[in-house]
Amino acid sequence: MSGNATRLQAIAAVTNYKSNTPSLNFAETPAGEIFGSNVFSMAVMKDRLPKNVFKSLKKTIESGEKLDVSVADVVAAAMKDWAIAKGATHYAHVFYPLTGLTAEKHDSFLEPDGHGGALAEFSGKQLIQGEPDASSFPSGGIRNTFEARGYTAWDVTSPAYILENPNGTTLCIPTAFVSWTGEALDKKTPVLRSMQALDVQAQRILKLFGHTDITKVSATAGPEQEYFLIDRNFFFARPDLINAGRTLFGAKPPRGQELEDHYFGAIPERVLACMLETERELYKLGVPVKTRHNEVAPAQYEIAPVFENANVATDHQQLIMLTLKRVAQKYGMECLLHEKPFAGVNGSGKHLNWSLGNSTQGNLLDPGDNPHDNAQFLIFCAAVIRAVHKYGALLRAVVASASNDHRLGANEAPPAIISIFLGDQLTDVFEQIKAGPATSSKAKGVLTVGVDTLPPLPKDAGDRNRTSPFAFTGNKFEYRAVASGQSLAGPLVALNTIVAESLDYIASYLEKATGGSPDKLNAAVQEILTQIINEHHNIIFNGDNYSEAWHKEAEARGLPNLKTSVDALPVIGSDEVVALFEKYNVLSRRELESRRDIYLEQYCKTINVESLLTVEIAKTKIFPAAIRYQGELAATCANLKAVGYNFDTDTLDKVTDLVKCLQDSIADLEKAMAHNGADSLLAEATHFRDEVLPAMAAVRQYADALEGMVADDLWALPTYQEMLFIK
Repeated sequence: MSGNATRLQAIAAVTNYKSNTPSLNFAETPAGEIFGSNVFSMAVMKDRLPKNVFKSLKKTIESGEKLDVSVADVVAAAMKDWAIAKGATHYAHVFYPLTGLTAEKHDSFLEPDGHGGALAEFSGKQLIQGEPDASSFPSGGIRNTFEARGYTAWDVTSPAYILENPNGTTLCIPTAFVSWTGEALDKKTPVLRSMQALDVQAQRILKLFGHTDITKVSATAGPEQEYFLIDRNFFFARPDLINAGRTLFGAKPPRGQELEDHYFGAIPERVLACMLETERELYKLGVPVKTRHNEVAPAQYEIAPVFENANVATDHQQLIMLTLKRVAQKYGMECLLHEKPFAGVNGSGKHLNWSLGNSTQGNLLDPGDNPHDNAQFLIFCAAVIRAVHKYGALLRAVVASASNDHRLGANEAPPAIISIFLGDQLTDVFEQIKAGPATSSKAKGVLTVGVDTLPPLPKDAGDRNRTSPFAFTGNKFEYRAVASGQSLAGPLVALNTIVAESLDYIASYLEKATGGSPDKLNAAVQEILTQIINEHHNIIFNGDNYSEAWHKEAEARGLPNLKTSVDALPVIGSDEVVALFEKYNVLSRRELESRRDIYLEQYCKTINVESLLTVEIAKTKIFPAAIRYQGELAATCANLKAVGYNFDTDTLDKVTDLVKCLQDSIADLEKAMAHNGADSLLAEATHFRDEVLPAMAAVRQYADALEGMVADDLWALPTYQEMLFIK
């Protein structure tokens, strides 16, 4: 059997997907009819709950009032009946531990009745609280392995839903996850705490502007999810993709993304079929997905929902990632959420569109037609500018991971330097404020294309900037450095808390300056805006973030450039960050330090797995193929020489040299991996960054060079051009 039998079988199998492709009848169930059909929504609660219970829950969900636990039994009974009517036999407390993944604990509704039968039971106590084993989740020292008790707590603000399976359904209840000592062991709890802090401070600002009818202010989020789809036959033929989520080897193909023909191109048939089913499954779960398209790299795509409450958006984002993976498998594909699964082509991010607002005052980052006259908007916008400048290092730290290090700083992603793009219109307004009151705003225009049959197009007052890591995009900020496989929670917690701190600072200033007199507000607003823009204007940059010149300028401006996770993660446990989070009761020092240690440990574990895979694949797949080819070349040279033919041995010499270099680089990598450990997690992570990663890169360099020389019939790993272009 030839060395690439697995690869050839994978290529042959790709064309067989059509016989197994599911066929859905969309006419039978229009999208509008199925949206939210599997959600225990406000409409369902209103229909199934007593009026007083519904009103109580509605106040908690919409106004943030304390949950009345006395209603739990009634809610649980209604939820159980609704779920059983949809075929549910079990319920699951769904939570989000510090792995960044989704966790579930399933329990049956059935309870023995003592007479040989069973009854379906679900009490308020079971709804409110669960008890999964907390000992095996990462806790950063908060819990010892022998200390197992942890609790899940019902999050009434995120609706329960039904998860369908061909063999039944499960009632899923979003929950927070805390330790027996009350500390957060999850992603959700800090999000809820940070949203509460943001609401308090935002309402202070709104009251200063004379609003009396103020509803709960919530952060809102709309994440753009990028991902790759490749055929599963290729996936299973690549041990690196199976175990690490990215290719550790792979020569640059003759064609990558340089023709720029994939971006927004026609979506391949199988991919579109997969997208359509994914969207319908998400519609059932109430996830408002809106956008789908081809991304820049071949085999790369994007899905994006519209804005939602940030807590619900975070839960829905986890559902999006799970659903993408589950549905892709039905179509014979694998969904890759790694930030850089293929070297040399576009990586994947999760652009986090963030704003804040409420039902009475609307979107608080909407500038209106004349932003220079919109003092309330300018205050909220200035709060974000101040927050990002003051805590830019924290924003970098909360997106740090071994996988995202492959993306940040590359030409398709923002650099590790955090800066803000405001656009021409707002930059001009704030430049006016630096010297005095702003008196004008650049107006929007009309673009005439020059073809009579085409309509005139409304033209924005400024262009966009795709290189900025934190850009204002009309009525929100887009944080583009978030990793594609990452939970939204960390970035949201940071954004909510740093903006709450800035709003607190501004509200305190305005309260003192006005002394409660509305007549003094305009002057006080001008003073604080001028102060903020003069102190924090260095964070604003509208130019090319990819250029070397910007790196030098950013250094001169004093902006941090934390290039790797090892540089960034210690920020999470710094005294400044601890003081910030403790002030607003979002995370304690112990909770923050545990997260820093967990993420450093995850960094080490990720690279350790990759280094073990690098050695395994190099030794068992690449080296054997190279040796066989070397042997064939040597035999050919010897045979030709025996008959008097002077054969050029240049190719044999190159292959021999590369094989020797491959062997030496493998030995160097194994030596780097065999170190005796370090005194701290940070030191260990530093070793992996400075010693192991470069050694892995050296092995790959020689392996990829061999891929370009070894006979194709001997190469076992599916190549880039096959994985990216064979659909």
